[in-house]
Amino acid sequence: LLLNGPNLNLLGTREPAVYGATTLADVEARCRDTAQRLGFTLEALQSNHEGALIDALHAAGRRFQAGELAGVVFNPGAFTHTSVALFDAISGVKPMPVIEVHISNVHAREAFRHHSYVSPAAAGIVVGFGVDGYRLAIEGLAART
Repeated sequence: LLLNGPNLNLLGTREPAVYGATTLADVEARCRDTAQRLGFTLEALQSNHEGALIDALHAAGRRFQAGELAGVVFNPGAFTHTSVALFDAISGVKPMPVIEVHISNVHAREAFRHHSYVSPAAAGIVVGFGVDGYRLAIEGLAART
């Protein structure tokens, strides 16, 4: 499962100097190709709503327990820096692996972006490789299965 949080629906037009010109649809297509190459299928969901992301993580946890899902690649967007609820949701679905991914190097940006509430619960983190970070995250997730 590929999850994208708030404002990632604006990829390709929002701050292209930071996030590039690739659209979310392009990212999802590339991720589907990567997953297929590795023998997986990929589902994608983007939401600007924290509760929808939490519900998706809960459902993914149930599917993981049923052997139907390998894990989640998750770009929580700005919720990374604000959401204890997402930390709790990820912690609540362990041992399902969640790989946190960020397009930009959040540690080279504004100070408020340096802290992630999600990272302590994540199985791995990919930061600062542009949209290619999604491929790296999928490959990392696949290597865990």
